[in-house]
Amino acid sequence: MEFKRENIHGGWATFFVLLSLFIWRSLKAYLGRSRGDSAAVKPPIPRNSDSAAIEISEIIMDADLANLINNLDGKLNEKERWEDVIDKRNNLMSYKAKCCRPKDGPLKYISVTTFENCSIELLRDFYMDNEYRKEWDKTLVEHVQLQIDESSGTEIGHTIKKFPLLTPREYVLAWRVWEGKDKTFYCFIRECEHARVPRQKRYVRVGFFRSGWRIRKVPGRDACEIAMVHQEDAGLNVEMAKIAFAKGIWSYVCKMDSALRKYSTALHSKRSPLLTSLKFIQKVPPELESKTPTARQDISESFASGEFGERKKISRKKSIAKGLLLVGGIICLSRGHASLGAKVMMACIVKKLATKNGSVSSRVEQMKQITSQSTLEK
Repeated sequence: MEFKRENIHGGWATFFVLLSLFIWRSLKAYLGRSRGDSAAVKPPIPRNSDSAAIEISEIIMDADLANLINNLDGKLNEKERWEDVIDKRNNLMSYKAKCCRPKDGPLKYISVTTFENCSIELLRDFYMDNEYRKEWDKTLVEHVQLQIDESSGTEIGHTIKKFPLLTPREYVLAWRVWEGKDKTFYCFIRECEHARVPRQKRYVRVGFFRSGWRIRKVPGRDACEIAMVHQEDAGLNVEMAKIAFAKGIWSYVCKMDSALRKYSTALHSKRSPLLTSLKFIQKVPPELESKTPTARQDISESFASGEFGERKKISRKKSIAKGLLLVGGIICLSRGHASLGAKVMMACIVKKLATKNGSVSSRVEQMKQITSQSTLEK
């Protein structure tokens, strides 16, 4: 009793501290639940009711459509060359793809996929139906529509894709669809940012994504084709990504064809009440309509004529010449009696010369001068 009387003030102090901690933790838990509940209820999809719609409508402009139309002809700079990636077909479809490595960007792919017994509208609706894509595309983990601008038809979405042994990739993309003459449809897609999708450490945000396609009927056949130009920097090793694409794309396209045959536009439009960019398709501007190909005078014709194959043969001949020059120079140098260090140094010089621009004859002349100099030193 005497001990209690001496510590009565300390006991009350302890009681008030514990009571304060209890109240603080209770408030923290309550506020946390409130925030969780509010986060669980997703806000409605913003439309063009505020000033943000002006910014959205400027993400993709008619100039992007003009660039897409030009890119679909498959023309490259003088130092860029297309390389064959794949050319396969079956009774229902065919797929051809080539790639090149631009100086100022990731690998660029260009492809043409032809579907037999298929209408333009069906292929267009199928290709733009992201809800249905979740059912057949196993790489697609999640897709959410973020915003749509009714005035321009620009739509923004958030997509997460998974890849074997890699961190899932996150895409925040904007796209827009145009309709040209003879029921030809164009779509341009690019990366963007959105306030509703902050960056997360568990995903790798794809910072560069430029893609576009054109769907149209194949003349004289009950078939339609989709020609596509695609560039994407997903943070993967270039050579590994190229090999993975070449090995896996045919299986992916076959899955796509199988899903297309099961697709019903009417059924899926009833299931998905969301407004999409297909509801606000824009017309191709008259000044660009004259630039659109009236015949198959673009990438489709180039694939069929084998034009890209000739370009690759020329490039391959140059590569062979460089290789022979390099090997020949090393063999010549190895016949001398210079030291091993000198041989290695001279081989590096020859290799460097072989990679520079210039004619093969000039490289050979340079190699002869180096070889003669090595002989004199001996």
